[in-house]
Amino acid sequence: MALELYERLCADDRRPSPYCWRARLALAHKGLKPDYRTVKFTEADRVAFSGQSKVPVLVDGEAVISDSWNIACYLEDHYPDAPSLFDGSGGRAMARFVNLWVDHGLQKALSSILAPYALAAAHPDDRTYYRQTREARYGESLEALATKRAVFLEALNPVLEPLRQRLNESPFFCGERPAYGDYLIFAEFQWARSVCDQDILAAEESALRVWRSCMLDLFDGLARSVTAYDTAA
Repeated sequence: MALELYERLCADDRRPSPYCWRARLALAHKGLKPDYRTVKFTEADRVAFSGQSKVPVLVDGEAVISDSWNIACYLEDHYPDAPSLFDGSGGRAMARFVNLWVDHGLQKALSSILAPYALAAAHPDDRTYYRQTREARYGESLEALATKRAVFLEALNPVLEPLRQRLNESPFFCGERPAYGDYLIFAEFQWARSVCDQDILAAEESALRVWRSCMLDLFDGLARSVTAYDTAA
């Protein structure tokens, strides 16, 4: 039975979910090509078989795995002959730390910047749901949030500093070649590229821009193959 990956669908066939990109890139790293199944925000029932309501969900024969971290660990454990995502138990622990830093640091900093743009990128069937849930989360309208973009970009700057310094030391976050830590971080930049027509990186961010371009080129341009803005070329 073919692998199936259930992922978020937005307007114009956009696939912006950073969590789904973590899974997409992990599968590509392992040399696996799933069939993609799309799920709108208002179609949670499509993944009810997984025992929860979120994407990504990976189906591999009788195995059903939800949550991007669980998917990465499943792929590492069940496809041991394919290239490793973690390079050992120490690498897995480090990747878990990066996962938590992204979730609680980088993504939090980016979400306030991107939320107003993501409304237009949401599937038309989902826009009411998206607006209601995001405005409840932020405690203000998306239009009010958009007026604070410059403030949020300034707050993003120190969050990126460890990444800048690391990418001045090696071509990829994980060293000479990309691994799951790179995918965790890049998935957030792919989210930005998918929904926002203004680049979140300043022109002088040379190391980050070179790394991002290399990540876009991986796996025959997998990240370039979907609908997105060209501001992050």
